[in-house]
Amino acid sequence: MYQALYRKWRPKTFADVIGQSHITETLQKQVAEGRTSHAYLFTGTRGTGKTTCAKILAKAVNCEDPVDGNPCCRCASCLGIENGSFLDVLELDAASNNGVDQVRALRDEAIYAPANVKKRVYIIDEVHMLSISAFNALLKILEEPPEHLMFILATTELHKVPATILSRCQRFSFKRITPQDVAARLSYVAGQEGIPLTADGAELLSRLADGALRDGLSLLDQCAAAGGTVDAAAVLDVLGLAGNLQTAQLMEDIAQRDAQAALLLLDQLYAGGKDVGAVLGELSTLTRDLLLRKTAPQGGAALLSGGYDSATLDRLGKALSASRLIYLSMTLQQTTANLYYSANRRTDAELCLLRLCDESLCGDVTALAARMTRMEERMAVLPAAIRTQQAPEPAPVVQQPAAPKPAARAKKPTPKAADVPPWEEPPLPEERVPWEEPPLPEEPPLPEEPPLPEEPPLPEEPPMAAEPAAPWEEPARPAPGPWERTEPAPAPRSAGPSIPQPSAAPVTEPSAGGAAIWRELAESSKGALPPMYRAFLGACRGTVDNGVVTVFAPDDVVKGRLDNDRVLNALRDSGESLTGGPVTVRLVVGEPPKVSPADLRKNLIAFGSQFDNIEIK
Repeated sequence: MYQALYRKWRPKTFADVIGQSHITETLQKQVAEGRTSHAYLFTGTRGTGKTTCAKILAKAVNCEDPVDGNPCCRCASCLGIENGSFLDVLELDAASNNGVDQVRALRDEAIYAPANVKKRVYIIDEVHMLSISAFNALLKILEEPPEHLMFILATTELHKVPATILSRCQRFSFKRITPQDVAARLSYVAGQEGIPLTADGAELLSRLADGALRDGLSLLDQCAAAGGTVDAAAVLDVLGLAGNLQTAQLMEDIAQRDAQAALLLLDQLYAGGKDVGAVLGELSTLTRDLLLRKTAPQGGAALLSGGYDSATLDRLGKALSASRLIYLSMTLQQTTANLYYSANRRTDAELCLLRLCDESLCGDVTALAARMTRMEERMAVLPAAIRTQQAPEPAPVVQQPAAPKPAARAKKPTPKAADVPPWEEPPLPEERVPWEEPPLPEEPPLPEEPPLPEEPPLPEEPPMAAEPAAPWEEPARPAPGPWERTEPAPAPRSAGPSIPQPSAAPVTEPSAGGAAIWRELAESSKGALPPMYRAFLGACRGTVDNGVVTVFAPDDVVKGRLDNDRVLNALRDSGESLTGGPVTVRLVVGEPPKVSPADLRKNLIAFGSQFDNIEIK
């Protein structure tokens, strides 16, 4: 009688288990040292080896001649447990025995010692299917079982198991088997069974298995029954996945933005009985595979769906960027979710395809981003195209000789064809209207009159003797000191209002007390700086002295924010425009030096000397 491959090639020892070394090594060491627990909980997805490891553990704890924790598979206990003749190792299905009565019966039987082996082992598969009352009935015996009793619980949905059960078991989590390990195991089994399995066929089967070795062996068994070489094309044909090629073609039309071809292919699939929701779901799966392959080319191979070969994924991945794949995935997910409430599913699918082919049709920020991306791509290509074009040679410029001054009015010179640009029409020659009078000849210039002879200068008058001052007049003031300024001669009164005029005396640059110059310099510098630097510059004080602009920052943070070329160049340019010479900018932390009263007086006098109507004493 023929036996399925997944049953025939089920592992017999811990060493035969594929991809779960972190669990098998621990169990093997526990059996070898005699430190096994009374209750185990195996969790993980289907086909990862939970029930297989439970049977191996049951044989290992009852084996008469164990080999480094592995069962010998030759003694009476191993053979009896393997063929199911020993009732001391019992495998139960919690899906059909989930009531409290079945658990109570199991509890009543568990107190009896085993008849043929050392330990009575209960393997409860899909334990999460037990009811709450059944779990409560199992608690007591699971916590304090007899010496001869062991429980091995297996489940694919750990979150449904109560915490009271979890706390009484040693938990082992089985992970998905990688596609590389599955492909290696399938190639080994195919070689032992004489099945012509190619490398690309094994790779495709390993991805279709989705981390479950049992599924991979079942698929290999199905493909081998068709006969011939089991390659990628045969796998797609036998498993009915040839429709994936049409999905790949639809994705290629979307990548090329060919909306017409995409709509025609969707109509062909719809006419063939394909549901539009299934088409969008397959497109979403393909988009996910392409995104994972592009963002994680190495580690993401284990996450692929397995419905497409590597050549197809590589071809489509080159035509689609990661950002566009994310947009495709989000659009497909949203449309698929809204199909349930749609009045016309086919129309929604067609609108989805149009949006996938052209992002600008969605009318949101994605449309604007798509247009900007296209513009950037065109601008990146445009300069190269302009450089390849041959620039036209400039027309030669004909220099006109300088014309002498004619007596009559000269006509406007007519430019030659060489002087006229190719996009402008040459000006028409000037024509005199017949009824227009001819221009009169210009009169000759009059001779210039000779300059008049200069008059001899008048002799200077001798200085007059100083007259005595009248008693009502004020005495003469002494010579002004260095801190005073001389009053200019009073200007003659005029009928209009008096307007203050600055004096011709140059303004001296303040020394250590140049706060006014610093404020003007800082305000002019803020116009060339962004707002983030203006606030820090406003918190500082400064001085201008002998071409050196010293900026006093209150702390190191403000100094660090201002210590960059942009701020220093702005301060330097403003200082040079204010002082009229080169300046140097220094940044220090602290307070500016205090100005003495003498310097303040000098600065005030210098400021007042700019105006005629202000007198500072």
